Amino acid sequence: MDIIESGSSTILVTAAALLLTLFLVRRRGRHGPGRGVREALDTVQDWPPEPARVMTVQERHSYELLRRALPGYMVLAQVPLSRFVRVPTRHSYTEWLQRVGSLSADLLVCDTGSRVLAVIDVRSTEETARSRRRHERLARVLRAAGMRVHVWREGQLPSPAEVRTALAHDLVRGSGPMQPVATSSRPMPLIPIPEMQELDAMLAEGDLAADRDAGHEPVPSAFFDDFEDSAPAR
Repeated sequence: MDIIESGSSTILVTAAALLLTLFLVRRRGRHGPGRGVREALDTVQDWPPEPARVMTVQERHSYELLRRALPGYMVLAQVPLSRFVRVPTRHSYTEWLQRVGSLSADLLVCDTGSRVLAVIDVRSTEETARSRRRHERLARVLRAAGMRVHVWREGQLPSPAEVRTALAHDLVRGSGPMQPVATSSRPMPLIPIPEMQELDAMLAEGDLAADRDAGHEPVPSAFFDDFEDSAPAR
């Protein structure tokens, strides 16, 4: 009996040692080499940075349109969701960032306290399936947070009057526009007349400046679609 019990104990110890060794090998194979490679890469030398514009031409047009149509309101461009949307951390926050938190809203209309009143999503008329899923996921999160998303199509932007009408319901929720500082000079009208001609002239000037320095175009949003998991996130 002692011999049998001793043999059984030896087998159990050997099996436990083999299982532990297998676990360590798999763990090292999963994390070790990859982590070593990541730590060996230099943030600047291995990813040489270059300056790029924040907005595309159509996004710049939309930005100026909002500023002219809604004087006194704060307009922000390309803001990551993680900057203005909070989520509970009972699940992995890193997972949420990978799914949607790193995505950016094209344009935000905010009140004087930087509270988001409306989100403008400038979308291309020709979208890939992945790009469409990304926009839909972005809109789903924002709607769940109580924010209205207005979709503008490139090349089909509304007029300033249409912007004010479409966003009227959103603006009443805020603290109102910034009040102009009183001066002794003649006040400027809230919306210059004729507003569209002046806006077009300003945008044309900006487009010419961009054409003269075309090497710094912004990273397109669709660039990151190729890095998404093939399985669509809910």
